[in-house]
Amino acid sequence: MTDDEEAHMAESRQAGPQARRAAIADELRRLEESAMYSAQMQFETAKHWRGVHLMMGIPTSLLAAVAGTTALVESTGRIAAGILALASAGLSAIMTTVNAPQRMTHATTCANAYLEVQTAARQTRTVDLATLPEEEARAVLADLTSRRDEQNRAADPPGRRAYRRAQANIGSGGQTYAVDRGRQR
Repeated sequence: MTDDEEAHMAESRQAGPQARRAAIADELRRLEESAMYSAQMQFETAKHWRGVHLMMGIPTSLLAAVAGTTALVESTGRIAAGILALASAGLSAIMTTVNAPQRMTHATTCANAYLEVQTAARQTRTVDLATLPEEEARAVLADLTSRRDEQNRAADPPGRRAYRRAQANIGSGGQTYAVDRGRQR
């Protein structure tokens, strides 16, 4: 938490229950926004790794098939078959090292965990906050903050491209529900 946020929270404790509840609502909005951007960046990262896997997997498979066919069909094509087999083996080694399918799965899992935090923060803010006792609302906020921080530690940092694509997706309404269009939140 920054010094400004700590000062704001200290002011809200002194200002009374309404100001404190408003500060909790503001923090829930911040969590919701943070989780929204993080989820979108992780989804974009998952798309990237899916593309890497396809871009490397298809040529690898094709090279192996052509190498096998060449070796079986032509007795004079042994050198060509050997070169194709080596190229296929090299691409397979790169694919194993990069491990794109696992990275894709991890990014998707992280994105969904961020969506869970985003949804819980929004529901707490819009549905429950007005009726929750102040200390319980603060406990919910602390729990959601902890979940988001835990996810931040688990997620791989997204690349610049994922960041730009997430910004564009959110900016074009990719995270807006039909029920919320035109409504102030």
